[in-house]
Amino acid sequence: MAVLTIAAVVGLSSAGGAALAGFLVTSTDRLGVSTSAGASGVSGTPTASSPPETPSPAASLPVPDTTETPVAEPVAPEPIAPAPEPAPPPVSPADTPCDTGVTMSVWAHYDDDLLFMNPRLLEAFDAGRCVRTVFLTGSDAGRGEHYAKGRELGILRAYNTMRGAQGFWAEHRVTLNSGVEISQWSPEDDPDITVVFLRLPDGALNGGGFRATGFVTLPALVSGALASLAPIDGGTPLTLDALASSLSELIVAYRVDQLYTHVPQGTEWAGGDHPDHSATGTVTRAAWQAIGFPADRVSYAVGYRTQDLPANLSGDLLARKVDAFRVYAAQDSVVSCASAQACLAKPKFGVWLQRQYAKTEAELFPAG
Repeated sequence: MAVLTIAAVVGLSSAGGAALAGFLVTSTDRLGVSTSAGASGVSGTPTASSPPETPSPAASLPVPDTTETPVAEPVAPEPIAPAPEPAPPPVSPADTPCDTGVTMSVWAHYDDDLLFMNPRLLEAFDAGRCVRTVFLTGSDAGRGEHYAKGRELGILRAYNTMRGAQGFWAEHRVTLNSGVEISQWSPEDDPDITVVFLRLPDGALNGGGFRATGFVTLPALVSGALASLAPIDGGTPLTLDALASSLSELIVAYRVDQLYTHVPQGTEWAGGDHPDHSATGTVTRAAWQAIGFPADRVSYAVGYRTQDLPANLSGDLLARKVDAFRVYAAQDSVVSCASAQACLAKPKFGVWLQRQYAKTEAELFPAG
């Protein structure tokens, strides 16, 4: 902010004359420098026959100075130039146009979307929306990259099932403006579908991680206990700021108008859920808030706690949800259910498959 200081000019004057040792002081100038009109002992000597003159009463009185004190002219303030418009952010290398609405979802593990936010994802496919899905962890469960890669293949095949088309997927390695490199996959025949893998270490059910990945976890990164977290495939470590900035960048780059993620930490429904889930919800919430994304376009999936709620899926929606999960599970050696009946019979998984519950921002954070 510019600060303008206006200096007022003050006029100084000296008023009055005075009788001094018999000499007449007739006037003073307005700057206070005296002038004398009378005789002095230097310029003349009085004679004996001439008595000294007596100054008149009027001459001994102060002479008022009638000179007006000058008043400074008001100084007009200098005009303040308007602040320059902020430069628009650079276009992200992940910038991907879409002719329809865009549903983006951010999940901790490969299968969280299929279990906890389906059939909403199926509805997005059916409506012809662009679908962009981001997975934060490599979902390795401490079993190494081979197991994680199998689960990635399962996800891509499940997305083929949901979009109703079979085909190959192509990978594009993209370095975002945030500096984070992502693995971005799309069907060769359909750029409207994108799946992103960041491959951070799986944090385990207790949030403490696995020996194989050094017990480093996403919840520790989100809590501040860990300064950075490296992907399991040897990529550059990510700070929490870099991770959140990357998600913000993708929300803008993908032109998202509908956002799904996990229930964040500190909310009622986060209790009893996987720590990776609530950590993912927390960092995603920070990311969309940082760019002013509309809160009413965000939905949070209830995770493990859906098992405490009534089953609310049946018929064709349930059948399609289970079918997509079955295709995925064929590549997951831990789950590995080969039929719809087998998947529904899986402890916990069968219960989650028959349910879908989501909460709004206002429901989870009524105070704002």
